[in-house]
Amino acid sequence: MRHGKKHNHLGRKVGHRHALLKNLSQALIEHKRITTTLAKAKALRVYIEPLVTKAKANTTHSRRVVFSYLQNKEAVKELFGAVAEKIGHRPGDYVRVLRTGYRQGDGAEMAMIEFVDFNEVYNAGGSKEESKSGSRKRRRRGSSGSGSTKQEAPVEVATAAVATEPVFEEAVIEDSVAEETTPEENDATPTTGEDTKAGA
Repeated sequence: MRHGKKHNHLGRKVGHRHALLKNLSQALIEHKRITTTLAKAKALRVYIEPLVTKAKANTTHSRRVVFSYLQNKEAVKELFGAVAEKIGHRPGDYVRVLRTGYRQGDGAEMAMIEFVDFNEVYNAGGSKEESKSGSRKRRRRGSSGSGSTKQEAPVEVATAAVATEPVFEEAVIEDSVAEETTPEENDATPTTGEDTKAGA
């Protein structure tokens, strides 16, 4: 029975499960990216991240501890060499799990698990030196600088639209008034004004 055990048993007894995770860890260290089921990938992430943390401190004790989990000298050498050098600056989250769909045979949900700094396509924007120095810019929500520039543009457009509409209407009215009045009426109007002045 489970009785509140929080880790996934993966349908295996403890010895079989440890052997499975050991072999998956060796394959991940060797190839830097493997495809497996989502449940195994999540269990492998929990299993291998403490080992990578141990590999950041390259001591005899940490090598022996990691070897007790992996039982493979080549995997230990690769982990303490290339892998630790590449991801040593990270405080954690050394691997990522990406879902890749469902397996055609039994419909199991598949996932790809990989070391984060070994995917050059995914990490094309940032580099190791930037993350060490901390010179990356952080986005902040609700900053007044970016919000004010976003709000100014619609206000200007709205005022420009309001300003152009009355001008267009006045121009139409003037044209219609000019068409309705004839030159004879324009000539007659000043003469009547002069007559009224003379009569007064």
